[in-house]
Amino acid sequence: MKSQEKNQQQHSKFLSLVLRHQPETIGIQLDSEGWTDVQILLQQLIKHHHPLKLDAFIQIVESSDKKRFQLSNDHCKIRAVQGHSSTQVKRDYIAITPPNTLFHGTATRFVDSILDQGLMSGERHHVHLSADQITAAQVGKRHGKVFIYQIDTQQMHQDGYHFYQAENGVWLTEHVPVKYLRQFVHSD
Repeated sequence: MKSQEKNQQQHSKFLSLVLRHQPETIGIQLDSEGWTDVQILLQQLIKHHHPLKLDAFIQIVESSDKKRFQLSNDHCKIRAVQGHSSTQVKRDYIAITPPNTLFHGTATRFVDSILDQGLMSGERHHVHLSADQITAAQVGKRHGKVFIYQIDTQQMHQDGYHFYQAENGVWLTEHVPVKYLRQFVHSD
């Protein structure tokens, strides 16, 4: 059972790499909204030594704890819901009013840089924000000792910044200037 879970996790990570950042590694194209044909994707995965059967593929997509992927209603197309760095993808999210406060989990080693520049999208198209501290802490743990920022999104929104929410609940914005980092919450 653990071997199967590990295998699913490896496939999920590889799908994230391909659908978010490097579709060219297996010779697929993403449209401007990040969609690609499932059958072509599966064929290319086989060709590039990552074989996956359709039922296993759907299981990985539907059981993803972070809901990183979205299948079209007819299951013919797939995309990553956010996190793209690929220049092929320019998702057209609709701006919505965010909650008054959102959170960003990171590692303590990035604190000085963030206090200098604010939260930057880096190679991705957007800064990713969480609706709660628990999720932000889980995100931050991937990078080292956790540091959580609380963002005054109400003021940012009033000042004209745009916010979007991906299908999996992740909040997105292009940049968070330092002046909106109202409270610093350190978590062990």
